[in-house]
This record gives sequence, C-alpha cells and structure tokens, in this order.
Amino acid sequence: MYVFFTIFAHNLSYFAMNKTEKYQLLYEQVKALLNKENDEIANMANVAALIHETFKFWWTGFYRVIDNELVLGPFQGPVACTRIAYSKGVCGTSWKEAQTIVVKNVHDFPGHIACSSASQSEIVVPIFKENQVVAVLDIDSERLATFDETDKEWLEKIVELF
Repeated sequence: MYVFFTIFAHNLSYFAMNKTEKYQLLYEQVKALLNKENDEIANMANVAALIHETFKFWWTGFYRVIDNELVLGPFQGPVACTRIAYSKGVCGTSWKEAQTIVVKNVHDFPGHIACSSASQSEIVVPIFKENQVVAVLDIDSERLATFDETDKEWLEKIVELF
C-alpha cells in the first residue's frame, strides 16, 4: 500500500509542475541519456519518447537531412510523411532558415504539409553540427496555439545536447 501512495504522490507532484519545471526535468533526463549513448538514432528515439510522454503531444519526432531532403527518423505518434523537400512545409522552412519556427495555427502557414489532418499547431527546431542543419525536431499538437516561447527556449536547449 505504501508503494501505491508513494507513486500516487509522485504523480500528483509531477502533474502540479508548470511547463518550465517539466522542461527543466526533461532537460536533465535528456542530458543523462545522451551522455551514455553515442548512436544518433537511438538518442533520437529516446528523446522523442521522453518529450512525447512528458507533454502528451500529438506527434513528436525527428527528420534527418539525407541527400538534400528531410527523411523521417525516430518518432512517436501516428504515421507521418516520409520525405520533405528543402524549404517545403514548416520542417523544410525551418531547415532552410536554420531557425526554430513556432506555428500557432498550421492552416495559416503558407505551404503547410498536412501529414495528419489532426495537427493544428507545430514547432520545428533545427539541429546543428558544424554550423549546418543535420536534422529537425518536429512536434505537432491537435490543439491550436500549443507552443510558445517557453517551448522554443527549452527545445532549443535540448537539441543543443545532440
């Protein structure tokens, strides 16, 4: 019985955390995971799972730059687009501009690629190696205006760990 109440109390304290506190904890978890593993795919898989489980987003995953296009990498959520061209959609635009893009309403983004009609808002964060974008972290929500400056700040810190 004690174990149940301990787990229950821990879960209550987790749910009471604000977004910044969750990101602080997530950052430390990602840092610890990446410190022990050097395989890029394994790391992307675990980071996608951690983010997805922490925030319950609709879709969380990575696209890797391969042969001048973005190719689907590890992800959590429903089936996704497999390849995205340079400068196309939110992911391709983030790659081209080499900056994070926060979209409050994907239907207002020119050229948005609808991999899922359930997606309503999105954030895409580029990952750099030697000043070149090598991948992007793409997160979609089924709710409008899910992402803000807090998400941008912390997700950029997280991808810097790669």
